[in-house]
Amino acid sequence: MGERDKDDDAVLPLAEERLVVGTRRVVSGRVRLRVTTETLDEPVTADLRGETVEVTRVPVDREVDAMPVTRVEGDVTIVPVVEEVLVVERRLVLREEIHLRRTATVETFATSVPLRQQRVVIERDGEEPFLLPININQEDESDERL
Repeated sequence: MGERDKDDDAVLPLAEERLVVGTRRVVSGRVRLRVTTETLDEPVTADLRGETVEVTRVPVDREVDAMPVTRVEGDVTIVPVVEEVLVVERRLVLREEIHLRRTATVETFATSVPLRQQRVVIERDGEEPFLLPININQEDESDERL
C-alpha cells in the first residue's frame, strides 16, 4: 500500500454541547403589609399584706423596785410606763402598761392592665388578605421578608 490519496482523508468535525444554568429575578406579585395595634384589658390579681396594731392601755398602779423592761407575751408587746411619786422616800409606781397586739391582714387586689398586641395584614395582588399576629414581647426581632 502506498501513499494515501488525499480523497481518502476524511475530516470529521467534533461537536460538544455545554449547559449553562442561571437564575434571574422576576416580579410575580406584590405584597402589602399593614400593622394594627389592639389594646386588651388583662386582669391582674395580687395579695397585699398589711399589719395593724391595736393599742390598749391597762392601768396597774402598783409600786415597783426597779424600772420594768419591755416584754413580749405571746403576740402582745408590753411597754411599761412609770411615774416617780414623791413620798417620804422615792418609789417607782407602775401606773399603766401599754399592750400592743399585732394583727396580720391579707387583702386580694384585682385590676385590669392594658396590654398591646400588634397584628399584620398581608395582602397580595389578586389574593385575599390574611392576618398574621405579632408577639411584641418576643426577644427575637428578626427582619424576615416574605
